[in-house]
Amino acid sequence: MRTESENSTNPYQPTPYVTLENPEWIKSATIYQINTRQFTKEGTFNAARKHLPRLKDLGVDIIWLMPIHKIGEKNRKGTLGSPYSVKDYYSVNPEFGDIDDVKEFIAAAHEMGMYVILDWIANHTAWDSSLVEEHPEWYVRDWKGDFRPTPWWDWTDIIDLDYGHEGLREYMTDAMVYWVEKAGFDGFRADVAGLVPVDFWNNVRRELEKIKPVFMLAEWESRDLHAAAFDMTYAWSWWDAVHNIAMGRADLNSLFVYYSWNERAFPKESIRMTFVTNHDKNAWEGTMFENFGDALEAAIVLSVAGDGMPLIYNGQEAGNDRALEFFEKDEIEWREHPIGDLYRKLFSLKKENSALWNGKWGATMIKVPNSAQTDVLSFVRENDKSKVFAVLNFSDQNHHVSFRESLYHGNYLEYFSNKETGLTSTTQLEIEPWGYRVFIRR
Repeated sequence: MRTESENSTNPYQPTPYVTLENPEWIKSATIYQINTRQFTKEGTFNAARKHLPRLKDLGVDIIWLMPIHKIGEKNRKGTLGSPYSVKDYYSVNPEFGDIDDVKEFIAAAHEMGMYVILDWIANHTAWDSSLVEEHPEWYVRDWKGDFRPTPWWDWTDIIDLDYGHEGLREYMTDAMVYWVEKAGFDGFRADVAGLVPVDFWNNVRRELEKIKPVFMLAEWESRDLHAAAFDMTYAWSWWDAVHNIAMGRADLNSLFVYYSWNERAFPKESIRMTFVTNHDKNAWEGTMFENFGDALEAAIVLSVAGDGMPLIYNGQEAGNDRALEFFEKDEIEWREHPIGDLYRKLFSLKKENSALWNGKWGATMIKVPNSAQTDVLSFVRENDKSKVFAVLNFSDQNHHVSFRESLYHGNYLEYFSNKETGLTSTTQLEIEPWGYRVFIRR
């Protein structure tokens, strides 16, 4: 029999994996990415601020500002350069405005009940960053002893930092603290987060939490980042699976792999960011229309009704159908569009139905077996307050679908048609190619 002392150190006792506390305000949140340069004709924070009421009406809760700092000139790409080539972490790119404009943008968002996070580039700097002269020892070197861009990529406008240096870690942490304290940011999106040591991010989270609760998004796909640093990571493999299905290169089994791993390998508190496009996909791999074709609406519905926090990249709601220039000025053409209407309706559904909330607040997706398993995805998300049954046809074939087991049984309102319906063991649904039905419990 173990003594009390032995029990307190019992190696068989389960311990919580996630030690951070997610801020309460993210529980039903959606996220919107602003590329300040392209977002308005002026390309400024002041001009972008005028769009905040529209974004609030769309159902946006978190605004992610792409990097706001001065851009390096040495080895710059294009005329204006990449915002991910940071020259000075304490600066504001005059192309966008000044720090007072940043503060006013954030204050306006806060007044509307929205939150703002800043895109942070910890992995590398511009070639002509002030740190190159002040601390050349903080940089990685190649086999010749020269500064080195991130290996195997064409990121020729940046050079990598070396987190083996205590001074660099302190400098970078202090810079992030500065933007939360000075400007009022509510957290960060961390560029290529997995290329920076996890223990650095863990400490950053602790330091930021001393100021206020923050939200942290990692551009990476790793369980380890959720333990003590990040609330949300990218669902890159979700995008890959849905894209391959839409292009006819795979069936639903590839998506089942993602959901299986997400449910079993990632902690319940983790949130995955689901999306059909972002600045990388749009600039380098095609528009949302090119990447998803006729499956686009079904993919968007799944990104909101399925597990994860949905992202809109600016211009999606206007039906943007072209790749925005990345190193030049390229204004978005704003207009009313059915894609915007779809997102607005879906975001409203997400907020009203707690089963669709994020992370630990939401309900687990449970697969409902059906008669067209490789083409039609059907699942339930249910808690004691709400229930959603979704059926999505990810094929170019019409399907008459029947379902097994009793999880989906009940009386519902079909959300998009607003029709009352009862679903039983004898129910068959006809789903058109790339069609979808979302039923909510009555």
